Amino acid sequence: MKCRACASALTLPLIDLGTAPPSNAYLKASQLDASETWLPLRVLVCEQCWLVQTEDYRAADSLFADDYAYFSSYSRSWLAHAEAYVAAMVQRFALNAQSKVVEVAANDGYLLQYVQARGIPCLGVEPTTSTAQAARSKGLQIEELFFGRASAQQLAERGWQADLMAANNVLAHVPDINDFLQGFAVLLKPTGVATFEFPHLLALMAQAQFDTLYHEHYSYLSLTAVQGLLQRNGLQLFDVERLPTHGGSLRIYVQRQNGAQPVQPTVASVLHEEQAAGVTTPAYYASLAPAAEQIKHALLRFLLDAKQAGRRVVGYGAAAKGNTLLNYAGVRSDLLAWVADANPHKQGQYLPGSRIPIVAPERIWAEQPSDILLLPWNLQAELTELLADTQRWGARLWVAVPQLRCL
Repeated sequence: MKCRACASALTLPLIDLGTAPPSNAYLKASQLDASETWLPLRVLVCEQCWLVQTEDYRAADSLFADDYAYFSSYSRSWLAHAEAYVAAMVQRFALNAQSKVVEVAANDGYLLQYVQARGIPCLGVEPTTSTAQAARSKGLQIEELFFGRASAQQLAERGWQADLMAANNVLAHVPDINDFLQGFAVLLKPTGVATFEFPHLLALMAQAQFDTLYHEHYSYLSLTAVQGLLQRNGLQLFDVERLPTHGGSLRIYVQRQNGAQPVQPTVASVLHEEQAAGVTTPAYYASLAPAAEQIKHALLRFLLDAKQAGRRVVGYGAAAKGNTLLNYAGVRSDLLAWVADANPHKQGQYLPGSRIPIVAPERIWAEQPSDILLLPWNLQAELTELLADTQRWGARLWVAVPQLRCL
C-alpha cells in the first residue's frame, strides 16, 4: 500500500487489531441470521510524511451509508462545545449577516443550528442521508454529497465561497485526504479561514487510545503530518489550540497560502512538542500494540470475574470506539449483557461483530445492574452525571481505556 498523503511505500506497522466489521455497521434483528463482513484492521505509519493510516479495504460510500447511525446531537457536552465554537468564531472573525459559513460533515446540524440562530447564512455538506434529513428538519440547508475539489468548485460557482469553513472530526474520515483539502482551497474566499478539529496523535499514543482505530477512520493525525498536507494542497496553518474533546484534540486554523492572518507562536510550540515526543522516529510507534493487549486482558479478567461472582455487567454508549474494543477482546453478550444508548436510531439494533443488543437507557433503572462499562470514555464526565442515580443500588461505573478503573 502507498501512503494516501505522499504516495510513499508503507512498511512501518503501528498495530494489528485482527479483523473487525465496520464499527458503525449496526445490525437490525432481521440481519442476525446473515453473515457480516469482517475486514483486516491494520494501521501503518508513513516514514516520509508521518501520516498514520489504516490499510484500505472498503470504499467510503460503503462505510458512510444512507442509514449512518452516528448523530452528534445526542451528546449535551458536544452541543455545548459547538455553541461555544460558534460564539468564538463570530467574535474572532467578525462574522455577520453578510458572511457565509460552510460546515463540511455537518451531521445532524448540531453546529450550524447555532450559526443560523445568529442570522448568518450557512450551508452544510453531509453525505449520509439519515443525518442530512435530521439537519434539514432544523431548517438548515444541506448538500448531500462527499466533499472534495470538484464539489467545492460546484458550490463556489453557486455563490457559496465561504468566510468560515468548519470541519470537525472529519479529516480522519476521508480516504482521499489531498482532494478533500484541495476543496477548502477552492471554496474559501481569499480572506476566508477554515478550522479543523481532530483527535491528536500524541493523546492517542500517550493514553493508549487504540479503540479509536477503526475502518471509518482512515488517518490518525499529528500536526507534523497535517502541516505537510496543508502545504501540499494550497493551504497555510496559522494557529492551533489544544482541546479536551475526544480524549485530547487539536483545533487548527487554516487559510489559503499567503493569506492575511499572521502565523501564531502556537504552531511552532505544538510542532516542537511533537518533535520532542518523537513522532518522526519509528521507535515512537512501538508502544501502542503492547498497551492495547494489556487493556484487552484487564477487561476480560474483569468481565470473567464479574460473571463468576454473579454480578451483571452492562454497557453504556453504543460508540464506534466501543465496537473496536469489544471485537478486539472477543466480548459477547454472555459477558456484557446489553448496551444502553440515548440515540433512538441505535436502540433495537445490535452492535456489529459482538451482536450485543442496544437498548434504551431506561433499562438500566429497570434492571439495576451491578456494573456499567462506559464505552465512550471521552464522555465520562457527562455520563457519570447522567448515571449518578445508579448509586442508589450501589452500581459501579467503569472505563477500560487507558486502563481499567472504577470511576
